[in-house]
Amino acid sequence: MMFIDPHAHMISRTTDDYEAMAASGVVAVIEPAFWIGQPRTHVGTYIDYLSAILGFERFRAGQFGIRHYCTIGLNSKEANNEELAEGVMEILPRFALKEGVVAIGEIGYDEQTELEDRYFRAQLELAKELALPVMIHTPHRDKKRGTTRSMDVCEEHGLDPSMVVVDHNNEETVEEVLDRGYWAAFSIYPSTKMGNERMVEILRRYGAERIIVDSACDWGISEPLGVAKTARLALERGIPEDQVRLACYRNALDAYGQSGQMKEDDWLNPPAIDQRTLYEGNSILRGGRDPHVEDKKVARRSDELIIE
Repeated sequence: MMFIDPHAHMISRTTDDYEAMAASGVVAVIEPAFWIGQPRTHVGTYIDYLSAILGFERFRAGQFGIRHYCTIGLNSKEANNEELAEGVMEILPRFALKEGVVAIGEIGYDEQTELEDRYFRAQLELAKELALPVMIHTPHRDKKRGTTRSMDVCEEHGLDPSMVVVDHNNEETVEEVLDRGYWAAFSIYPSTKMGNERMVEILRRYGAERIIVDSACDWGISEPLGVAKTARLALERGIPEDQVRLACYRNALDAYGQSGQMKEDDWLNPPAIDQRTLYEGNSILRGGRDPHVEDKKVARRSDELIIE
């Protein structure tokens, strides 16, 4: 079984999570730039953070055989600090052009303030300029209005809905998002946002066309195996295999593959794992643990993409 988790804040997770995700069938993750739990007050902290998800985190994932990509953006909460936001907007283009960046995101609204709107629009223009997809964070409060407004603004700026993933959907928003031609992503959380049983019922009702399942695992109570567990529950509940594969694998590849940075061959023919490798002098190994070393890269067959 192979899955893509297209929204996972792995900088907040442990190597145990990478091991468990790889064992569950996750072959690729996308790490969106996001709110780290407290306000950043200097552009320099943003630069270091973006460098980490583009650098060490990519290395760390690869040590467990998972391909790592990311999205680059100024999140909606920190858009309300105008001085910080202006500084971040100056440095974003140079990060958005780096290898492995598959979208501008996650961007959008939190409290739906004037400043959030200003910097959301500026980042939509950056995405257009760079021909990158967009990952939209829909607000936790007043979600329906914020979701509709997010799509309205995208259309005002001339974005093709096929280039926009609207994330953190629920039963209240999914129909409009799909009707307007956007990708509809769902974050599987243990007790909020979207549970896997609710997700299965959405797949039953709407099918899987343009629907994407992710974990959005972060520093809070969250589930890094959300995609794999939802896929298995969906199969148990009678959702057809081809629909599960779309929602938990193919649609994410099609949406973010539009960046030109994410290709199926990245994990069908991956580089060999060698946990003796260092990054800036650092190893993932601790306590005398024996490194996992592959003599040669292990190619996966395309028929392994079928969920059994």
